[in-house]
Formats: sequence, C-alpha cells, structure tokens
Amino acid sequence: MRHEIAALLAMTVSLTYRDARGSMTKAMGLLGGGLEKEIIGKYTMPGIGFGTLGNVGDAGCALVEAALAEGYRYIDTSRYYGNEEAVGRALARSSVPRGDIWVTTKLLHPRTPPQPDLVLELEKSLRSLQTDYVDLLLIHWPNPQVSLEWALGEFAALREQGKTRTIGVSNFPTNLLRQALEIVGDLAANQVEYHPYLNQRPLLDLMRERGLVLIAHSPLARGAVLNDPVLKEIATRRQLSVAQVVLRWLVQQERVVAIPGAVNVEQLRENLKVLDVTLTSDEMTAISALARGMRIVNPPHGPAWD
Repeated sequence: MRHEIAALLAMTVSLTYRDARGSMTKAMGLLGGGLEKEIIGKYTMPGIGFGTLGNVGDAGCALVEAALAEGYRYIDTSRYYGNEEAVGRALARSSVPRGDIWVTTKLLHPRTPPQPDLVLELEKSLRSLQTDYVDLLLIHWPNPQVSLEWALGEFAALREQGKTRTIGVSNFPTNLLRQALEIVGDLAANQVEYHPYLNQRPLLDLMRERGLVLIAHSPLARGAVLNDPVLKEIATRRQLSVAQVVLRWLVQQERVVAIPGAVNVEQLRENLKVLDVTLTSDEMTAISALARGMRIVNPPHGPAWD
C-alpha cells in the first residue's frame, strides 16, 4: 500500500483547498502524467487549452487537429468566432476520443444576430461541432438587452437535457457574476481577460469562494507583456520564453485555466511546455506585482468593470 501511495505522489502533486462547495482539488500532473486540471463537480477541465479566436476555415481546422495531436485536450470556440464548423471537422478527424476532449462554446455575443431560441442555437452549434454535447456553454458577454434570468434559465435547461455538461458566463465583472450566481448557484466558470498587467483579485476571490474556474483569455495581453523587463529576466534565468513564464504563472494559480491562441504548431508546442516547469513563490509574487490596470479587451458593449 505504501508503495502505491508513493507512486501516486510521484506522479501527481495535489493542492487541496476548501470553498463553498466543499473540498476542491487542483491536480498538477507532470508531463507524462497528464495536464494540470480543475475539478468541476464530476467533470475535469484541463488546465491549459487552445483558444481558437482567429483560426478559421481549413487552416483553423488543421491547427485544431494539430493541437489535439500535440496533446491539448481543451478546445475553446464560440459562435461569434465563426469557426465552430472548422473545429467540428478537426474533432471528427482527430484520433483522440471525443470523451477525452473538453469543448467550450459561447452564445449571445452582442455582435451576432439576436438568438431568441437558445435551444435552436445550441443545436446549430452542436451540428457544426459534430458532437452531441459541449462540455461548457458560456454567455459570451453580458448584455442589458438580454434578460440574464432568461438566458441562464435556458442554459440550465440545456444542461438538464444533456446538451451541455456545465454552464457559465464570460466577461462578467464581480457584481454581474454575483447576480448570475443568484439565478444559477452552480455555474462552472467565468472566462475573462487575465494577465500580469490586469489584477483580477476581487473576481478570483469570489470565484474561488463559489467554486468557479477563471478561464483566462488574452493571457499575453495580446503581446503587451512580452517585452516586460521583469518577465524577461525570469524567462532568461529559467531558460523559458516570456510567453511560457506568463502562461505558467496563470495555470499555477488555484482555479485558473489559460487558453492561449496560436498561429502555428511551434507555438502550440511551446505553450504546452509550461506544464513541465514550476515557478517559485518569489517569481509568482514578482509577476503578480506587475498589475497596472491594463485592459486590452474593452469594447463599447463591455460592462462596468471592477
């Protein structure tokens, strides 16, 4: 028995903490032992994914297929991205079983045509994605013109029907997230901009308290962090790229998952290598101290931010 426990500990380091739902675990698997993961009820969300914004058509399909071949098990898409069909073709072509892949999509972007029938809209997405269900369905942006109670009620019904395993929101600041949790108390995630230049501590505190995962989009601030001297010094010392340092800083945090984009297979590989390293507590602190309120994604339809 002792040998079995020792073997298990050698493969996986678990950070266990408490939140409003009870005992939650972040399993930090080493390369060869699995991706970092976040546990959401009976489901497991990989700790790093491929954000597919901008990857469309045949090229987008090929890159998603390559991501799966390289070891990614989380693919993030959206109706607004215009690439659900490309992602679906990649899922169908891949040798990776569908059950091993976490697929997130999003509806209700303010810049898409109105979506008054969410059952119909998700069915469209499922057909494009060539799957019977998604693992996570998100409200892409809060919208005063769309009833939050109605939208989350429809999402909850779709979850009950098995069309999505979990539900959540995206780009919701703290006050709107509290409102959403009053409607559906067991939301799984909130996908928001998060990188070293943007402190999300109040939002993270609430999400950890309620057991949600923060999915970090724009994790490199669309390139704004890449020339930071502190990050460059850490990267040089650790023989990593700045992008790898930033991504490691994100996925090493409790209840945080990162979904960096990529334009080629080499970037996919480099991003995935962050699972092979661990930053020191001093390095984590130094990176966190870089926050300066820089928000990259701030469209006219955005909410009142924290």
